[in-house]
Amino acid sequence: MFLLVWCKGTNKWLKSQISYHICLHSEKNLLPLHNISTTMNTIFIVLPILVLLMFDLGLTLRPADFRLLVERPKAVLVGLAGQIILLPLIGLAIGYGFQLEAVFFLGVMLIACSPGGSSSNVFSMLAGGDVALSVSLTMLSSIITLFTGPLVMSYATSLVGESQSITLPIGNLLIQNIVLMLVPILIGLALAMWREQLAHKMHGVLKKLAFPALILLASVFFIQNRETIVREFPQLGLAMTVLILLAMGGGVLLSWMMRLSGREQRTIIIEIGMQNAAQAISIASSPFVFANDVMAIPAIVYALMMNVILLSYVGIIKTVKDRS
Repeated sequence: MFLLVWCKGTNKWLKSQISYHICLHSEKNLLPLHNISTTMNTIFIVLPILVLLMFDLGLTLRPADFRLLVERPKAVLVGLAGQIILLPLIGLAIGYGFQLEAVFFLGVMLIACSPGGSSSNVFSMLAGGDVALSVSLTMLSSIITLFTGPLVMSYATSLVGESQSITLPIGNLLIQNIVLMLVPILIGLALAMWREQLAHKMHGVLKKLAFPALILLASVFFIQNRETIVREFPQLGLAMTVLILLAMGGGVLLSWMMRLSGREQRTIIIEIGMQNAAQAISIASSPFVFANDVMAIPAIVYALMMNVILLSYVGIIKTVKDRS
């Protein structure tokens, strides 16, 4: 019943927001057919995929994931510090160091203030990390960054947005985060607690759909922006590579300083180095927030480089283990 009410309420909100934005831009004759197509792709592809991923995340959560913060606070707080504090600082350094255009700078910052990606749990398992810690960090960062992300992006936008006529409707971003991310997580969590078998079956289906959905998401943006992506890839590809490597290096340093175990260290490295690119894409392209699909390009490039680098890291770990 609650799910039905939420779906109806969300649908009503989306319709009102779409109507408002289309009417606003139509009156100013500023909405060409390309922008209408981009908006519809965001509404019918990007945002539903984000909701699907968040709901699936909720299905995997258990009360024990929350208790880990109390039982092993040091490892959890180190991971959260790396994601919520260190990553945005690295993002700022990358933006200024590579002298990125304002729209790409904000795209990088969107990645830097996004939570850990759900696939980090799989990578942590493959690397022989602490899977329970990985799940807890993904869950906690997904909730915390719903509120810290808008603050970071508000500051980032104030640095470059005024000169580029880029504004952040922070209220819209908070509402979108709550409606399209927090609520699906809570619904999934409630279902997992009260209908565990059903939740397990649904997760079995959704986890098979997650990767194809992400490929669809990336394909849509590549087709729409292929010329810009190809032109900017040398700079953005290098910038994203440095961002990931610095984040992983930060994970190594934080773990060493706090004397975490090898399993915890590997998990922290992966969690800080693997962010939720889908969330960054949804915020950049959302007609309710930035409505700028070019801003999503860094996240597309990041997703590619992230998988290459993290797969290489896992491969190195497994090779070292086999030899020892």
